[in-house]
Amino acid sequence: MRLALDPSALLDRFYISFWVPAALLTVALVIKLPTIIRLWRDPQLRALGGLLLLCCAVFVFCSPSTIARTNRLTGVPNIAAPWCYSLITAMSGSCLLLIITWRAGPSGRSAATRRALRRVASVYCMVIAALWVLFLLADAPVERVRDLDTYYAATPFMREEILLYLAAHGVAGLITSRLILNWIRTDGLDAWLRWGLRLLGAGEALNLLFNAAKLTAVLARWCGRDLDWLSTNLAPPVASLAAILVAAGFILPHAGQYLRDRWRIRLAHRELGPLYRLMRNASGEGVPFALRATPELRLTRRETFIRDALLPLARHVDPDLGRRAYDAALAVGHPPEWARALAGAVGVLDAVENRAAAVARAGVPAADAAGLLREIGPISRALRHPGTVAGVRARAEAKADSTAGVV
Repeated sequence: MRLALDPSALLDRFYISFWVPAALLTVALVIKLPTIIRLWRDPQLRALGGLLLLCCAVFVFCSPSTIARTNRLTGVPNIAAPWCYSLITAMSGSCLLLIITWRAGPSGRSAATRRALRRVASVYCMVIAALWVLFLLADAPVERVRDLDTYYAATPFMREEILLYLAAHGVAGLITSRLILNWIRTDGLDAWLRWGLRLLGAGEALNLLFNAAKLTAVLARWCGRDLDWLSTNLAPPVASLAAILVAAGFILPHAGQYLRDRWRIRLAHRELGPLYRLMRNASGEGVPFALRATPELRLTRRETFIRDALLPLARHVDPDLGRRAYDAALAVGHPPEWARALAGAVGVLDAVENRAAAVARAGVPAADAAGLLREIGPISRALRHPGTVAGVRARAEAKADSTAGVV
């Protein structure tokens, strides 16, 4: 006994409400909105804001409940069709505009780029105007909320309107996919940008699948066959997934760079912790806590405090001890850069102890204060290993005692 498989029933299990991508896209727009407003002159951010807004509008107004409400409020059966088709067309053109603008870069607005942007904008504006003209010429009295594309697939003027919006959507998807593929192959791309382009490529592939499903269902109607499930059951969840991937692809490079910069700042702030605590204990002061201070401001304040505390301490640093500590660190197998950091940590610890004991260093040349201030990061990292610093210091002091015994 063979069981018949109903594709529409199977796809109904994987149905994704249009309100899910609409909500996610709205969140993405809200996250980016402050940056877009603050840097309004940036063409990339303006294009990104426009695309996210159009994507939100597509999934809000193309929802079956919104389509029915739009038709009821205007009193015109299927008036939501040209409106939704216009939004989809505008979104397709906006995506293509953003890719062109993004690829050109912040300083790459050449004459050729501007011409390409004007051409794309002009073509898609004419397509939107043609969609409304065709709807006015068509006779579509029966309201169809979910299956308008296939129900009116053979109706004069509605047939041309459906093909026109699918063609505009498909051409934009093909061109965008080609641009993304060529861009991914470029050497030297940032990792976040490369992953964002991969998500964009996946989203555009799903957009092409959406287009193919719709077009196949329409062509099947022309041939007298019923493949409406491709348009009503397959295409909507594919469009939802495509929108989520496209939004993530555009957001990921900006969000990734932001998070990476924040992480580096926090790591730098944490890295300076040992040296900051040493200087705070030595001076009896510290950086006042500010609840509303940004991570950048906290890092700057910590760096400034450490340098201000190290500057008068530099005259207590023994250069000879630093050289012996460097040689001792090299002797036990430490790399030169790490040996230099360990020697700096030994010198700073010795200077703090000498100043606390009010030991004068008459006749001892002052250490290189500028070099000491430049090395606050490596010195602070070395202070995280007090056992290693103590071992290097002991070897350096033992070497000094042996030298003094020979003399």
